[in-house]
Amino acid sequence: MLDYITQQGLDTLPWSDASLSLQTRVMCASEWLPEMGWPDWSSQALVENLDTWLEPYLNSIRSLKELKKLNMLEILNAHLGWPLNQDIDKLLPVKLTVPSGASKRLEYQVGQSPKLSVKMQEMFGQPSSPTVAGGRVKVTLELLSPAQRPLQVTQDLAGFWSGAYIEVQKEMKGRYPKHPWPDDPATHVATSKTKRQLNSK
Repeated sequence: MLDYITQQGLDTLPWSDASLSLQTRVMCASEWLPEMGWPDWSSQALVENLDTWLEPYLNSIRSLKELKKLNMLEILNAHLGWPLNQDIDKLLPVKLTVPSGASKRLEYQVGQSPKLSVKMQEMFGQPSSPTVAGGRVKVTLELLSPAQRPLQVTQDLAGFWSGAYIEVQKEMKGRYPKHPWPDDPATHVATSKTKRQLNSK
């Protein structure tokens, strides 16, 4: 079975979204936090070291059907080991809590900063861009309209609030008058509600 996987590649394995996310986050962590000693989890390295991290789980596997039942997230977490499997979730979290209180998923990609897509109103009250990796890497914010359409992509939230936001505010007040577009977004209370919903509290 090990030879088969080596020949066919990692796509043979039953990767879940969570296990793929963990692989990507570990590769990002090795780039951003190299002093912590993260393993090389590139696809090439994982294939070359199958005997180290995967072979122990293949002893009872006799068919492709059984192979597809492997829990890749558990296997990768075990391979990563303590304390790195704890550190990864603290330093490169899967989700980020935004000022509105909602939990939003971060999109990680090797060689790029993580991206967070969120309605602009939900970031009110956030004076500057959020970060990951212990403050080393700024999150790229894709700020959305109430209709979930991109309005701005930025790593400099403070600069956006004090600059380009003014033009966005003018246009959005006319297009989405039911939603708040304050003059002081960096200190305004974040919300996912309309002005009417806010006033009815």
